[in-house]
Amino acid sequence: MDASLAQIGERLVHGEPDALEDCYRSLGPFVVSYLGRYVPRDDIEDVVQRVFYDVWRAHDRYDPALSLRGWVLGIARKRAIDHLRTRKGAVVSLDAVREIAGDDGREIAERLAWAGEVRDALRQLPEPQREVIEMAYFEGYSQSEMSVALNVPLGTVKTRTARGLQRLAAFLESSRGPR
Repeated sequence: MDASLAQIGERLVHGEPDALEDCYRSLGPFVVSYLGRYVPRDDIEDVVQRVFYDVWRAHDRYDPALSLRGWVLGIARKRAIDHLRTRKGAVVSLDAVREIAGDDGREIAERLAWAGEVRDALRQLPEPQREVIEMAYFEGYSQSEMSVALNVPLGTVKTRTARGLQRLAAFLESSRGPR
């Protein structure tokens, strides 16, 4: 577990109000990215606020021996499901609900652990490589759109993406160890 998240978790369980702010600062973008797969874009901010309200409301039930990221994402998952259930007039596909709910809690835990490993590996990349990968995979930019947004040639975007993905794969492989 990330040492800074562990410290935030310890402070959170003891009811330190600044810990909630630090938790939001550290995990807010991750929660937004997660919710973006299930919640309509216009509703994400409302759901994020509800998630962190619930984090604070239940802070005394958090077990510091467990992953703070996983605990917060568990709350986010519940809020996303609640939000999808309360949407009036909108049809939500069964596949979307199955994907978020999962058939087995282990599957969700494995996905959360893998997401944490990916985030940790992303932090190790040089900024230009991390930036294009995050824009592509978390914000939905095409390589042409990144070229315009970053004001760099398309070839530079392609090179940064390729090198970044190679390094990311190497970091992930080394963090998982030999199989």
